[in-house]
Amino acid sequence: MTDTTATTFADDVLSGLARRPRTLPAKYFYDEAGSRLFDQITRLDAYYPTRTERAILTHHADEIVDAIGQDAALVEYGSGSSDKTRVLLDALHARRTLAAYVPIDISEAFLHETAGRLRPLYPGLPILPLAADYTQPYTLPGLPDDTSRVVVFFPGSTIGNFERDEAERFLEHVAQVAGPGGALLIGADQWKDADVLRRAYDDPDGVTAAFNLNLLRRINRQLGGDADLDAWAHHVVVNDAERRVEMHLRSGRDQTLHVCGQAFAFREGGTIHTENSHKYDADSLAALASGAGLSRRARWTDDRGWFAVELYEVASTE
Repeated sequence: MTDTTATTFADDVLSGLARRPRTLPAKYFYDEAGSRLFDQITRLDAYYPTRTERAILTHHADEIVDAIGQDAALVEYGSGSSDKTRVLLDALHARRTLAAYVPIDISEAFLHETAGRLRPLYPGLPILPLAADYTQPYTLPGLPDDTSRVVVFFPGSTIGNFERDEAERFLEHVAQVAGPGGALLIGADQWKDADVLRRAYDDPDGVTAAFNLNLLRRINRQLGGDADLDAWAHHVVVNDAERRVEMHLRSGRDQTLHVCGQAFAFREGGTIHTENSHKYDADSLAALASGAGLSRRARWTDDRGWFAVELYEVASTE
């Protein structure tokens, strides 16, 4: 972690803990340990989004490749292990339609490890990893001269982690990155039965709990925190009014958490709100995207309607 990144992490943590209600940004889940834990989560029986999205990508691969078009650069936000992305990369590479793959992730070590595994699988495909926070300004690496357009790939329903106004601003940023004629291929989880949602975010194996608590472990390690992990618990709320699942860290006793020399008192039962996962329906994401200058061109879903993959295009200036 660079000095600048460490300072931003410290500032964001201190600012979030000073708020009421207390919060921590979900993007900080993804240090190397957090990235590996999330990779485990995606393989759990209880966690339906990853396998459902993968099934959609597999079943509709030819249609999606046609929609992406010839010689596009695929820029993936929050690439992680790129495991699910391989379904799409396999289809694109088989038809030699991809100009480059640019995986972007905040965890630099995990990112380069993944890129190293992918290169032998896709000979001749430029794989250009970029360690960056995709929610902040960044510069794309040099793309091949024959690149026809940029297609941002944002799978996993990570769009649900944003508040609605934040999501629209984020989509505006994506439209700027993709540029005129560019596109966004995005996964969006859909609202469904509360028991299905709760089990997905509070799995019986405790992996999601470990993922949530790892945020405190990271604060201890990098910011001089003194959180006793045995005094905190993973807590999930299915918020019907807001159409979202919330993850919290709940204090198991009265205690004081010290971070960067500052003290934050918690009563028993007090929480730190660590993540929202907003859910969508057939038209709600399209309405947000429209406000950001993106028009929906295609939508693919599973038989139960639990998850959707949607393609949006940026208006061309021609």
